[in-house]
Amino acid sequence: MPRSDLLLMIISRVSALLSAAVVLVILGFLFREATPALLEIGLSRFFTDRSWHPLSGNFNLKPMIVATLVTSLGAVAIAGPLGIASGLFVHFYAPPALATWHRRIVELLAGIPSVVFGLWGLVVLAPIIANLGGSGQNLLTATVVLGLMVLPTVAVLSDNAVAAAPREAIHGAAALGMSRWAIVWEIVLPESRSGIAAGVILALTRALGETMAVLMLAGNVVEMPTSLLSPGRTLNANIALELGYASTSHRSVLFVSGLILMLVVSVIVIVISRRGRPIR
Repeated sequence: MPRSDLLLMIISRVSALLSAAVVLVILGFLFREATPALLEIGLSRFFTDRSWHPLSGNFNLKPMIVATLVTSLGAVAIAGPLGIASGLFVHFYAPPALATWHRRIVELLAGIPSVVFGLWGLVVLAPIIANLGGSGQNLLTATVVLGLMVLPTVAVLSDNAVAAAPREAIHGAAALGMSRWAIVWEIVLPESRSGIAAGVILALTRALGETMAVLMLAGNVVEMPTSLLSPGRTLNANIALELGYASTSHRSVLFVSGLILMLVVSVIVIVISRRGRPIR
């Protein structure tokens, strides 16, 4: 093996080991801080207690888990089709100049800070959604804004995945007289499925981890949501709001929240990866 290849192999392996080590260190830290609550309170009480009132000894995390899943999955349901359509648009339907501007706008969208998204949602979107009922600060508002925030992730990775589709097959299909839509549906989407799925997974994990915008828009009421117009509080928002003054068992339960969040992300990534094998 040439010396340059050997050096690159060593650097790649060391980088991979360091990346895995960082994840294990974070998981170990969360587990260590959560252990007192797990031993003292028990895992079942996080799902069976009457409410979330830590000072009274009630630690029901179920409403916050549901709110987290609803906003994150809803955001991906919005961003997924739009992001895939964006990737197809710039390659098959947009004139070159328009495709270039479209890509720049998507990249600009990715650079907007989450607090700016939160302010926009609070001032512009919440009053519109308030016409449907409630104050406008609810799970629907948080979901829509979260969908816009993760849209660039799906769009950029879909763009790259579509660009990697085999040109020979596309040109051959065109030479045989297939329509543009048939080429996209029969050749491009199947060939770019893995890259698109990776974008959706990354968007979902980002949505699960987003805090600031959701904290500003979801209403921050800890109760089981009955509809998208219900206010709610996600696990991330709960940690950000209460960690500053929490102590003893209350503080340890917040680390249990973080551990649950990490486990949810891990399960989703493993399940989707096994079904679609998007990550090679």
